[in-house]
Amino acid sequence: MLRWANLALLVLFPIAWFAPLLRAGLLPFFELDAISVITGLQALWEKDVALALLVTLFALFAPYVKTLGLAMVQFRLASPRILPALQILGKLAMADIFLIALYIVLAKGVGVGRIETGWGLYLFTGCVLASLAISHLAARRPAPRS
Repeated sequence: MLRWANLALLVLFPIAWFAPLLRAGLLPFFELDAISVITGLQALWEKDVALALLVTLFALFAPYVKTLGLAMVQFRLASPRILPALQILGKLAMADIFLIALYIVLAKGVGVGRIETGWGLYLFTGCVLASLAISHLAARRPAPRS
């Protein structure tokens, strides 16, 4: 069961990257623009390359490499000794969600614009939390015999 849940994350993570995390607008009268992980990264690459590299690491590479690594352990293609490193990668991905939530709170506090959370934020958060739970449960169980 854990194997299939983990493999589902390999499909769900890319969907979450393109899904709207939030909708933002400057004033209450104008239409809100949808912002996803990918559109946010595109904007960051134009403004701040160092921050774009960090967010790319946290939002894209950390969760996906962790999920791939766990799949390799589950299918006996890698040693279970890499599980502690994979858990660290999962925690790095969680840092990205914290930053998104912090930006939403800060922007709402300023009161100039309008921000609404999108379904992609919940999907991305769910993927990261599911990935953390799957890796935690996998570390407690012996490797399956295929």
